Amino acid sequence: MEKKKLIIFIDSGDTLVDESTERRAEGSQVVESASLIPGARQALTALKERGFVLELVADGLAQSFDNVYRQNGLEDIFDRRTISELVGADKPSPEMFRTAMEKLGLDEKDKGRIIMVGNNLKRDIVGANRFGVTSVLMAWSPRYCMEPGDREETPDYIIKEPSELVELAERLEREKEACGEWK
Repeated sequence: MEKKKLIIFIDSGDTLVDESTERRAEGSQVVESASLIPGARQALTALKERGFVLELVADGLAQSFDNVYRQNGLEDIFDRRTISELVGADKPSPEMFRTAMEKLGLDEKDKGRIIMVGNNLKRDIVGANRFGVTSVLMAWSPRYCMEPGDREETPDYIIKEPSELVELAERLEREKEACGEWK
């Protein structure tokens, strides 16, 4: 299978994992278990099967992500993982995005190939917009404001469920190919 040229950076909480289902041991900040949001497993699997590169770009503790994705049988779904605890910065810091690019061997000219999918306007969308990559808001969660307060918080695309990400990624791949942007 030919690898797609579009690269997907994706957040975790309320983008793939339902934050309301997170369980922690008493006194611990590490998430022991959590459920995926409806359709997340199918979307991740479909994206992977279609040749998209997936990189987790998320704020939190590495052990939490290990636990949740192992529990859900998706421990190997991501090509790379960029986690704030290990980077020493949280989104919207450009360090998160720069580190994610470095892990995939990408440089400045590759920014046009990257989309960042997340649920948080102030972290995911502002971070992507400031860094110069395409921003995609996963407007699934009732826990976060989904109305941009300014231009920096305005996403390039809005989706409401994971299955829409598969369709959007395929469409963006086709459009960029048709425009000769991959050459």
